[in-house]
Amino acid sequence: MDWTKRIEIIKGMAHALCYLHHDCSPPIVHRDISSNNVLLNSSFEAFVADFGTARMLDLELSNQTLLVGTLGYIAPELAYTMAVTEKCDVYSFGVVALETLMGKHPEELLLWLSSPTSQVNMKLIDVLDRRLPLPTSQLVAQNLVRVATLAFACLNQQPKSRPTMKEVCKEFLSHQTSLKVPLRMISLLQLVKHDMHFGEQSGTCLI
Repeated sequence: MDWTKRIEIIKGMAHALCYLHHDCSPPIVHRDISSNNVLLNSSFEAFVADFGTARMLDLELSNQTLLVGTLGYIAPELAYTMAVTEKCDVYSFGVVALETLMGKHPEELLLWLSSPTSQVNMKLIDVLDRRLPLPTSQLVAQNLVRVATLAFACLNQQPKSRPTMKEVCKEFLSHQTSLKVPLRMISLLQLVKHDMHFGEQSGTCLI
């Protein structure tokens, strides 16, 4: 499964969640977005599955709920608020997006996010799945940086600071521009700070 297929899987997940959150009335929160609940067809298209824990939001109520979901994907605020919102799915999407790029659950990165200055020099290429070579395509490199940046935004500890899935999809559809710096130089801390590293020059060094 190359980088392009992985990026398309992440985009497919984003569009599915955007539909649940913004096109359904009332909005539906899945509550158990994990790698086990994303199914692929023979063309590697992604489908969100298993709605056994899904909940329709009542926008006039607090939507208190029991803690459900898969350990390692649950939004941290559910542990103390027990109030489900669409931002819980957004957090879980961020976890699965990183897992797709890394080829494993991003447990260490989730711990790192609680103290991001502790590994200020860690680079994006250090956490990408080592079973795949770094991309030779400028467009693929741009997409990797875009996906990683959006994933970290979705993992913000403050639910209100996370993007909506509609905003995530809009970013995926936005105009692609070249990286301002080589892929190998982009640090995780810079991605967390939402520096997308994009410029208008098309001849920028790739890796």
